[in-house]
Amino acid sequence: MKYGEKEIKEFNIDNEENFWPNEHKKNYTIDIELPEFMCRCPRSGYPDFATIYLSYIPDEKVIELKALKLYINTFIDRYISHENTANEIYDTLYRKLKPKWMKIKADFNPRGNVHTVIEIDSSKV
Repeated sequence: MKYGEKEIKEFNIDNEENFWPNEHKKNYTIDIELPEFMCRCPRSGYPDFATIYLSYIPDEKVIELKALKLYINTFIDRYISHENTANEIYDTLYRKLKPKWMKIKADFNPRGNVHTVIEIDSSKV
């Protein structure tokens, strides 16, 4: 197993070192684009690719960017639907960050003439 595969396999998003204190009390937005997301279709096993967009207004914590990259990469060999993917990422990050506001957008590449975009916005949930 290569070192990157080992790091992804052993990664745990719940470890506290993945989150840093937010040193700023004013409201500001952090926008992050993750253009190389991959998971597998739970029915066919075919790969699904997406760009994940994360936007949030932090409260007491921010996520360390390498931790976010590793977390997103943990989906690479998982059999999970588009809807479950977006909801799991949202729920996990919202639970850990407890942001003032957060939005996840999962924009999946078309496959079989179908293009799926899932958006979850904490102001609408």
